[in-house]
Amino acid sequence: MSIKENIQKIKSEIPESVKLIAVSKTQTESAILEAYKSGHRYFGENKAQELVSKYESLPKDIEWHFIGHLQTNKVKYIAPFVKLIHGVDSLKLLKEINKQGVKSQRIIDCLLQFHIASEEAKFGFYKEEVFELLQNPDFKELKNIQIVGVMGMATYTDDENKIRNEFSDLRNSFKEIKELIINSDSFIEISMGMSADYKIAIEEGSTMIRLGSSIFGLRFTSVF
Repeated sequence: MSIKENIQKIKSEIPESVKLIAVSKTQTESAILEAYKSGHRYFGENKAQELVSKYESLPKDIEWHFIGHLQTNKVKYIAPFVKLIHGVDSLKLLKEINKQGVKSQRIIDCLLQFHIASEEAKFGFYKEEVFELLQNPDFKELKNIQIVGVMGMATYTDDENKIRNEFSDLRNSFKEIKELIINSDSFIEISMGMSADYKIAIEEGSTMIRLGSSIFGLRFTSVF
């Protein structure tokens, strides 16, 4: 099927409340434009320079999400325009995002990345670290960021029960934070689910899925 047909099929199968992020990393601008012309506006990139290049040359009503591991020295490049940073995994990174938010005169939306997988290679906070962070006086001084939810990646496995349990843990952590610390109308997002596991993620409460190969095909090697 075409990119347009893939997007239409996926959107017909998921709840309207779930936002589909098309993972466009390594994709050509023509492929992104094909998705754009189908009416899609939400795209995710994991390289700052590639994101900046695409932002500058593609339509300005695209909502760009940064979905990869973000280095502090790259924040300045995307801070002026990025809609949401999915993978925030340290206070140091939050401080830099806040600094660049001040310079850009923006409040930048962020998700706290949880380490929910059994694979050590994955980035992210453990739950106890998140609660410590949110109570940290240094964190409370950051006025140019807004924590709007959580994000996590499940273990890359065929064991659906394991995946489901990991997503369930993230949903429960979100609820605990919502009830105990961030009682805000803006704290609403649970970003979990990729091409191999997004249906399980939605069943477990995901509000945002990140799909690449399901939309653009397997031309490029990707876990999305």
